[in-house]
Amino acid sequence: MVGVRYVARQELRPHQREAVDAVVRALDLPSTGRVPERGLRTQVIMATGSGKSLVAVRSAEELRAGRVLVLVPSLDLLAQTTAVWREGGRTGRALAVCSMRPEDAGVPTTTDAGVLARWGAAPAQRLTVYATYASLGLGTIEGAHRAGLPGWDLIVVDEAHRTSGRIGKPWAVVHDNARIPSVRRLYMTATPRVWRDGEPPGELLPPERPPIPARREERGRGELVASMEDDADGPFGARCHTLTLSEAIDRGICAPYRVVCVDVSDPDFQSAVLLGPEGRSDAVRGARLAALQAALVKAAADQGFRRTLVFHHLTKEAEAFAAGLPAVAARLRQASRTPRPVYPRTVWAEWLCGQHTAPHRRRVLDAFADGRVADKAFLGSVRVLGEGVDTKECDSVFWADVRGSMPDLVQAVGRALRIRPGEGKVASLVVPVLLGPGETPETMLTSRAYGDLARLLEALRAHDTRLVEALAQPQAPGGRTGSQAHRPGAEALLSFSTPRDPALLAAFIRLRVLNPEHEQWRRGVEAARAYAAEHGDLKVPFAYKVPAGDARRPAGLARFPLGQWIADVRRTHRRGALGRERTAQLDGLGMVWSHFDVAFEEGLAAARAWAAEHGHLLPPVDATWRGVAVGVWVKNNRAAARREGPGALSQERREALEEIDASWCPAWDISWQRAFHLTRVHLDAGGRLPLGPGEVVAQGEDLGLWVRGQRLSWDRLSWAQRWLLEHTLGVTPASEAERPRQRLSHAAAWAAHLAAARQFHHRERHLRVPRTHVERVEGREVRLGSWIANQRARAASLSPERAADLTALGMVWSAPSSPSASASASASASASPS
Repeated sequence: MVGVRYVARQELRPHQREAVDAVVRALDLPSTGRVPERGLRTQVIMATGSGKSLVAVRSAEELRAGRVLVLVPSLDLLAQTTAVWREGGRTGRALAVCSMRPEDAGVPTTTDAGVLARWGAAPAQRLTVYATYASLGLGTIEGAHRAGLPGWDLIVVDEAHRTSGRIGKPWAVVHDNARIPSVRRLYMTATPRVWRDGEPPGELLPPERPPIPARREERGRGELVASMEDDADGPFGARCHTLTLSEAIDRGICAPYRVVCVDVSDPDFQSAVLLGPEGRSDAVRGARLAALQAALVKAAADQGFRRTLVFHHLTKEAEAFAAGLPAVAARLRQASRTPRPVYPRTVWAEWLCGQHTAPHRRRVLDAFADGRVADKAFLGSVRVLGEGVDTKECDSVFWADVRGSMPDLVQAVGRALRIRPGEGKVASLVVPVLLGPGETPETMLTSRAYGDLARLLEALRAHDTRLVEALAQPQAPGGRTGSQAHRPGAEALLSFSTPRDPALLAAFIRLRVLNPEHEQWRRGVEAARAYAAEHGDLKVPFAYKVPAGDARRPAGLARFPLGQWIADVRRTHRRGALGRERTAQLDGLGMVWSHFDVAFEEGLAAARAWAAEHGHLLPPVDATWRGVAVGVWVKNNRAAARREGPGALSQERREALEEIDASWCPAWDISWQRAFHLTRVHLDAGGRLPLGPGEVVAQGEDLGLWVRGQRLSWDRLSWAQRWLLEHTLGVTPASEAERPRQRLSHAAAWAAHLAAARQFHHRERHLRVPRTHVERVEGREVRLGSWIANQRARAASLSPERAADLTALGMVWSAPSSPSASASASASASASPS
């Protein structure tokens, strides 16, 4: 078990020296020489980018560990780890248990348990085996031990949180000393605790499933999915050294960071959401990517980012995103009106996924790190640049998609925090917030658009609990928002593209990050109880918020969006995910669960509010009111009102809509009724009747253009429309002089041109008309020359009568003889001029 003492060529930094000393103390053999049956175990918790791999290799050397197994979660990290251990001074035989090629892994490779057993059985004092966690799940290492592979002096488990909790079940064998024997185990990670945000993706309040029971101090903080407890008798052993992110930043080991929230209000995206299935149609996805591309380029220009990692969930979106970035930057630069364009002149954009080979990844990462390739560099990643991958050149991370597991999101945060000694950068974690129809920055407490920001802050909390929780303390107006970054002069930890009320931000952190579900449920139930006590039921209008300044209601509920909360609870109940206890709790308050019964009331409340603002209930189809698609809702009810039999609108609902606007469902087109109403309102206000385009525009309708169209198309209107125009607006039909000259029919045009041909023949005694000749007949100019040429070209399709009329005037056809007046159409077609 005694190895060769080796003096490392790479000098340890002070914090690494502290960690190595702690590991040696924890894993040094007892004075009795007897090792516990489960082996010696300890944990090292070190902030991302602080050099855990170098600590591991130096610990192995100072413990004189001859046979070492190093476990990592990914192939990328395996290749990086073999290089770090070699540079850190590890010598002797080395082998990688993985599917990579030897030249990519940096050492010989195998996936055969028998080959590994033979390597390990060879008489060598120093052996280092690198493996991914997948080799545990496939049984390669365990199979090699069954085939005679001796035990290890040290097992290093990097990114050890992967072997904990639910996500570690396939790899739990790493803790079993009977199946994978070792004298020592060293567990290393930057994020020992990873908390699942309480609200599922796409939902605001109620949980998708009941949370698993947690310890008392953990309750109310989301579901724990990975936890390395500081317990000497636990599978990970006691912690021997901890370097928090806050301390690492204070000591200049990791980069100070800030979270930049970019509000994106893109009309094309909002229109696509309104007109298509939300989040699913190609139009919505395309509009979303285009909005995110523009937001990223603008943020990079405004904030000075040079090297940005862009995280995606889907490969095709990553590829399309990278392919379109240079064109987006060029378009923004061209549209910039500043004397010196702020947008980059050159842009480098690439992407990586798990299907790319290791050499391709290295080439792309090298190009990304090269500051000479372009003014701005953007590298997309689809679940490939995860744990431990070195990205020190990156100064910002942009989340094009915050889907995926919380552990993956936590690791993504760490990519931007890595720095080189003395670099002094401030890392930026950029979260775009795509505001949907009717959403504004002020609705961040309930808006789904801010779910991504909440998930990112929850992931950041796994790195830096103290600072994220400090954001929940409201700051004085005009002061700094939340906790500050970690060095003098650095920017605030959390910044927004549009200013935020500190109290609103603090409430957001408390309700949607620190305690995203239980606190919100409690407030919702309290608000629902107060509403039910006052109204006798829970038929809450969608737009209803708890009034402010009412002493009868519980404190802290002012402006709580109870209507939206009830709607979200109802959706969760419909999926069967609310739970019996919560269902019974609301049943006791008089909850109405049927979405179909209540949806009309919610839509009616939104329609009433929209009509109160616009003066009518004739919304265009894309109209919304605080997130409710009023235009679509009114259109659907209008269709139901015109239907007979099943699905027809009830008389009660029809009367409710007519109470808002008696003309909400006209017999003609809705746009006609809207323009008529707006014109009447204009006249009632003392305005003059607009008669021409552009004279009066109201709510996007050109009333002058509309009035002109009605006067010119008077004959096509119904008698009721004519009566309304004439007796309500004073509109009369256009006179003959005002009407545009009507086009002649084909027969009339033929007769006019034939008359011109006869006039020409009578005067000139022939019909050899120059092509540009214009004949004037009864004050009207007729282009006789071009007409004669056209008839000659169409001779084959002329009727016998028309061919005879022209032949009688001496028409020059395309043959020596011309057809007679009684010749057939085919004979006319075969004739040619003489």
